[in-house]
Amino acid sequence: MEKTKSGEIDGDSLLPPPPSIPLNVNPEQIDPPKRSAISRRGFGSDGRRISLLSNHFKVTVNVPDGIFFQYSVSITSEDKRVVEGKGIGRKILDKLHQTYGSELAGKRFAYDGEKSLYTLGPLPHNNLEFTVVLEESFAKRNGSPGLNGSPSEIDRKRSRRSFQSKTFKVEISFAAKIPMRSIALALNGNEGESTQDALRVLDIILRQQAATRGCLLVRQSFFHDDVRNFTDVGGGVTGCRGFHSSFRTTQGGLSLNMDVSTTMILTPGPVIDFLLVNQNIREPRQIDWVKAKKMLKNLRIKTRHTSMEFKIIGLSEKPCNQQLFPLKVKNRDGANDEEQILEVTVYDYFAKNRNIELSFSAYMPCLDVGKPKRPNYLPLELCSLVSLQRYTKALSTMQRSSLVEKSRQKPQERIRIVTDAVRNYRYDEDPILAACGISIDKQLTQVEGRVLNAPTLKVGNSEDCIPRNGRWNFNNKKLFTPIRIERWAVVNFSARCDTSFLSRELINCGRNKGIQIERPFSLIEEDPQYRRAGAVARVEKMFELIRTKLPGPPEFLLCVLPERKNSDIYGPWKKKNLSDFGIVTQCISPLKINDQYLTNVLLKINSKLGGTNSILAIEHSPCIPMIKDTPTMILGMDVSHGSPGQSDMPSIAAVVGSRSWPLISRYRASVRTQSPKVEMIDSLYKPLANGEDDGIIRELLMDFYMTSNSRKPKQIIIFRDGVSESQFNQVLNIELEQIIKALKHLGEVDLPKFTVIIAQKNHHTKLFQAGAPDNVPPGTVVDTKVVHPRNYDFYMCAQAGMIGTSRPAHYHVLFDEICFSADDLQKLIHALSYVYQRSTTAISIVAPICYAHLAAEQMGKFIKFEDFSDTSSGHGGITSVGSVPIPELPRLHEKVRSSMFFC
Repeated sequence: MEKTKSGEIDGDSLLPPPPSIPLNVNPEQIDPPKRSAISRRGFGSDGRRISLLSNHFKVTVNVPDGIFFQYSVSITSEDKRVVEGKGIGRKILDKLHQTYGSELAGKRFAYDGEKSLYTLGPLPHNNLEFTVVLEESFAKRNGSPGLNGSPSEIDRKRSRRSFQSKTFKVEISFAAKIPMRSIALALNGNEGESTQDALRVLDIILRQQAATRGCLLVRQSFFHDDVRNFTDVGGGVTGCRGFHSSFRTTQGGLSLNMDVSTTMILTPGPVIDFLLVNQNIREPRQIDWVKAKKMLKNLRIKTRHTSMEFKIIGLSEKPCNQQLFPLKVKNRDGANDEEQILEVTVYDYFAKNRNIELSFSAYMPCLDVGKPKRPNYLPLELCSLVSLQRYTKALSTMQRSSLVEKSRQKPQERIRIVTDAVRNYRYDEDPILAACGISIDKQLTQVEGRVLNAPTLKVGNSEDCIPRNGRWNFNNKKLFTPIRIERWAVVNFSARCDTSFLSRELINCGRNKGIQIERPFSLIEEDPQYRRAGAVARVEKMFELIRTKLPGPPEFLLCVLPERKNSDIYGPWKKKNLSDFGIVTQCISPLKINDQYLTNVLLKINSKLGGTNSILAIEHSPCIPMIKDTPTMILGMDVSHGSPGQSDMPSIAAVVGSRSWPLISRYRASVRTQSPKVEMIDSLYKPLANGEDDGIIRELLMDFYMTSNSRKPKQIIIFRDGVSESQFNQVLNIELEQIIKALKHLGEVDLPKFTVIIAQKNHHTKLFQAGAPDNVPPGTVVDTKVVHPRNYDFYMCAQAGMIGTSRPAHYHVLFDEICFSADDLQKLIHALSYVYQRSTTAISIVAPICYAHLAAEQMGKFIKFEDFSDTSSGHGGITSVGSVPIPELPRLHEKVRSSMFFC
């Protein structure tokens, strides 16, 4: 599972995401673009050749001259209201085609579920208007049977009229022509705007097929309601396996990219069972109804007694056996059948009028499935959650671990599943695709790859260390530049850890690796009476103990946390150390203390305190191609957004910059907050009222200058993470432009040369060894056949995939003034996967990007416990971008500002 926040990474729409442009940037800067992505300059040749397969299926188009006609669709109800729901929109258009097929000249159409409809060739007229009558179940439309009127009355109405009709007006008007030929032109390297439009139409046809089968659609993925695809991950959440499918233009021609995909859904079944597992309790009487109300709102349920579906709007104020509602009944005493209204409880109604004896739910709130001013109550035990309801909140650590563990697939299993799906779905039999002359190969695409040799590393005593299968270790080896730790202490927030044993073992392991660690000044245990206090209070009390027990500020604190992941102490503890006091700290929560665990901890500690665990042998020479003779700075850039459901949480932008040229394994980070969900970094250049620049780039440039013998960078290589293809021009024309402004502000006239590279992990291309059960070897590169027909991109799998199926990194070279050869650039990127100081394995994406992600994530914890209305200990505060207040991050203390605190 790769960097997902909650299941499937993609959003709900096939349309490209809206431009995430900072509010302080004029959109005119990118329209028309000043720079655009460069074309491929060549192919790599280094490395051992290897035969591979990819999950791309070749597509043949036999009618390349076809033209898609795009029409705008407007649907209004009888009361003139615009109808916008995707589900109802599809039903209405299906009914329209059934009713008015002849008036549409028998043409099939592809509908995106919203406002666009596509046909191959034109409809008879540019503007069409239809009246569509949709029949719906009377009882389903009016809510819970019996709670708005007498049961006998409802039953009589049901017997007279099982369905109620609803009328809609549908207007269809011509919008644009989209030629299929644009795809052929793109395959020859001449991609235009209409190419993506044409591909989008083909993808919409795939989505329409899936919608017809009753699938849940999540952008370009679809999911079946089949328990064989479900994986319980705990907390009432289920991983649902489905498929991603999309058409792509590649060097090998048009292809269908088919991959296994996973999204999160709420576990279907009885609502009461869901609440018990969601709140991790055993008895219904333990349910927290405030949490339950928040969790259940807007979920869809199905009733046991009527098999009707409803949407939950809330809970009743009183339990079922006390909640009254007005019930209309006929008074048959005398000649006149007069109606009267009685107040009855929900419990009594179901017992007397429905002959349903309620048990445990009699003492619980009812589900309200009505309208705000007209409630409809249903007893909890009669309701079950409908399947395929997306869960969009962030997964807990345990849920994520469970999902990863249970959804792993070996390469050969994934090949079988994907190949079977292409055969079973028979896409090319779709009437519209068939009319386009599209046929889809049923076998994976064969592609040639190359395996690059792993770079040699240098460890202690200038000893060579040669990785094997993307891995190495420090057994009987010392770190390249180990540090010495003299003034330090252990603080313990966990009641179960023996800190005396831990410190002794850490000292012994450190000495074996070359780190000289003195005995700690003190082992400081938390006062047990504060264990139930809030996280901030616990940290403050611990620092009071530190002041009393230590003679002065320590250079390092080892902190034992009570939980392995997501401890609420972590954020306040890191802020107190890094921002307020400038103390390097390492947090741990060991389950088992052994040499491997302690070595991993020491790798982090050594890096944070200024040491280096290993470097590339070419750094030691130094003889890095294109870098050894020219001062070169490497930047890693990433933006971290709040979890789903945290719309007010600011985004965290982090940039790391290399230091101490010609080294490329030491970095410093600079981190800022910005508007929520904005992807473009807006603090690269930040001019102040006094004429100074308080931006990220100035900070990193000054650090490079001071650590590189007063040399200014003549080359800057930028690695950018987390942007989609639709945002590439924004990276070049907003972010790169801001970097150039920061350089000019420093008085630079001769600007450095730039190379800009996008790194993507969230894509759906996989590589497999033909006929082999294992993942592709570490160092595998593919830059032909399944890559873009014109643009400069390639896939690299630097890591050793030990479990599941490896996902290669997809690198896009947008800009290259340095003019790397394909081989030199691929070798540099491969080498940067081996300089990650936290581990002894090659990582899946270049280290600068991983460091930027770590820095954003760690400093993001600073504001998760802050009150956004207050300033942050005098170091930060509130700034406004437009009308939105954005809390500023506390700045790091000068003692740790240039450290690799994020390791």
